[in-house]
Parts: sequence; C-alpha cells; structure tokens
Amino acid sequence: MAWFKKDKKPRRPRSDRLEIPADAWEKCESCGYTDITEKFVRNLNVCPNCGFHRRIRAWDYANIFLDEGTAEETEVEIRSSDPLGFPEYAQRLKKATTNAGEGDAILTLSGQLGGSPIGLGVMDFAFMGGSMGSVVGEKIARLGQRSLEKKHPLVIVCASGGARMQEGVLSLMQMAKVSAMLSQLAERRVPYVSLLTNPTTGGVSASFAMLGDAIIAEPGAVIGFAGPRVIKQTIGQDLPEGFQTAEFLLEHGIVDMVIPRHELKPTVGRLLRHMSGKPAASGWLST
Repeated sequence: MAWFKKDKKPRRPRSDRLEIPADAWEKCESCGYTDITEKFVRNLNVCPNCGFHRRIRAWDYANIFLDEGTAEETEVEIRSSDPLGFPEYAQRLKKATTNAGEGDAILTLSGQLGGSPIGLGVMDFAFMGGSMGSVVGEKIARLGQRSLEKKHPLVIVCASGGARMQEGVLSLMQMAKVSAMLSQLAERRVPYVSLLTNPTTGGVSASFAMLGDAIIAEPGAVIGFAGPRVIKQTIGQDLPEGFQTAEFLLEHGIVDMVIPRHELKPTVGRLLRHMSGKPAASGWLST
C-alpha cells in the first residue's frame, strides 16, 4: 500500500535571509522612539512621539518654504578658498564638499512663498558645522542686495556653530558686512524674517540671526553665543536650566515666536503679508 504512504523528506534550512535595509528605520535622538524612515520624512523629520525637531538639510527647508516649481538657486559659482593658508583647511573643504555637496554652508534661492516672491537663504550645518566664512557672508550680502533692488522680502534660516576660524578676521568681517546690508533693507522697509534652528550660535547669533524684523525659532533649538561652560567660567555663577533653548529665549523676549516645523510656511507667509501690506493669495491661508 505504498500508494497511500507519504515519504517524509527532511526540511532544508532556508539559505536566503531577508535583509532589511539599514536606513529603513529611524530612531529619535531625544526619546528613543523608533519608526520607519518614511514616517519621519512625512512628518518633516519631527518625532511623531515627542515632537523633537531633528536636523534637516538646506534643500529640505527650501522645499518647506517655497512653492513647488518656483525655487531657483543663486550664486552657485562662489566657492571657498584658503586665503590665509590655514593648515589642512583645503582638505577640510574638500571633505565637506564630499559629505555635504557642492557649494558652502549656505544655500541661497529666489522663489515664491504663497504666490509672493521672496529671497531665501538656508544655512547647512552639514557643511563644516554651518560655519560662516567669506562665501556665506558674500552670498547673504548678494541675496540682500537682490531683495533690496526688487523689494522682495528676505527669509534666512540659521543653523551654525559660528564664524569659521580657518578664515580668521575675514570671517569676522562678514558679521559687519551682512549687518550693513540688513540695515539698508530696514531703511527701505523691506521685510526680513530670521528663523533660528538647532543650533544657532557664535558669530551668526551675534549678527544677522538676531537682526530680523521678526525672529522665530523651532522648538527646542539651542540658541546662544558662547557655550554654557565658557559663560559659567566668565560670570562665576550657575546657569538656569535650559537657558539657551528657544522656549527660554521666548519667555525672556529674545525671540518673537517658537513655531513647529509644519507651521513655518503659513506663519511666515502671514508675517510677510502683514509687513508688506499685501493681501494673501486667494485660498492659500486655508491650505
């Protein structure tokens, strides 16, 4: 009766294993919440669990602010050099370009926000910590000059560790150059909005970051000039908890608003509309 007998064959172990891509999951640096990368991306890299605002790249901010199809990069030909012959600076620039892409620590664009033209500058912390060198200062100055000539509002997204020490006094000069350009915008009543992200420190926080007609910040952003250790050594006193956070600065009148990332575009759009005395584009504020 072999017809009704089923031969049992030993099961062979499965040789091929399902590999999950390393970048398929993301973990929040603040609360440890883990989820698929796509969910973080859809939420503009804000943790769905605790609301922690993760650091994003310059083009990500550009896509948040500018209407689709209107972004046009400017000053693409400017590149950093090594004017002081600082040791290993050329190699660091090459490495930063490899890691962060062509250009420098700021991306400058023209485009439209809610149907109205603006000039947009976005610092990129991935390029040498968003440090401000001659190229950053020159790009902002040219962007401001274009806003001055066309009377287009200016928006700058700040993310920086401060001045670029490899360029010495040439880097520090950018503070004065950019501040002078922004004073001309103020004289001509061309609106300028500054957005402070994590971190905004050093020479950037001591110049154009704090000169906006409206100064807004992302939740939890670290904002200050020197670090807590240096300040404590200087004044010889203990510092309040979280004294360099956006929320602390809002409470003490240093920044005007703390705005979650998904509300940035409509909020800045309303600010610029009020400052310019222009009506909103039909139906835009309701989107």
